[in-house]
Amino acid sequence: MKIAVLVSGGGTNLQAIIDKVENGTIRNTSIEVVISNKKDAYALTRATKHGIAAECISPKEFEKREDFNKTLVETIKSYDVDLIVLAGYLVILPEMLVKEYKDRIINIHPSLIPSFCGPGMYGLKVHEEVLKRGVKVTGATVHFVDAGVDSGPILLQKAVEVKQGDTAEVLQKRVMEQAEWMILPQAIDMIANGKVEIIDSKAVIK
Repeated sequence: MKIAVLVSGGGTNLQAIIDKVENGTIRNTSIEVVISNKKDAYALTRATKHGIAAECISPKEFEKREDFNKTLVETIKSYDVDLIVLAGYLVILPEMLVKEYKDRIINIHPSLIPSFCGPGMYGLKVHEEVLKRGVKVTGATVHFVDAGVDSGPILLQKAVEVKQGDTAEVLQKRVMEQAEWMILPQAIDMIANGKVEIIDSKAVIK
């Protein structure tokens, strides 16, 4: 299975995927391209270091949003990928991409959906809200992407304890280490090896 990974920042989830493809934990999978909306995203450096094509496609470089959308879709299609993985990609996906790759786009979200998700809930903001609300357990979710925000079929979830005295940064790191870096590679491996199908808008594990 060929995948494209879309990122906006440092690419720690990307690194977890690269490592697990290289050590054989993720089977039958190759990363064809890493695409970022930011030129200085360290994720692009990570890709290059591992001999993976790295592209920057930024909405800021296009006068019209539809030109950006078209370029993004065409670039992904040129790599002939089977699955698109959003690993901290902070751009709203073009509707044409979601339609074109129906049930073939997955995202990692740093909470247990349906809690702490939806428009505006990403990155550190999620963990700040978790602490503000005083919940005892948070975690991460891998879900398929549909036309809504964080609303597609849920594939995997992993819970992480919220500890007394946590800051948003400390909690973010724990959720990454104990959940995100584990379930995102696991989800890719499951899809690559035919263990997942979408039935009645739910992700069913075979």
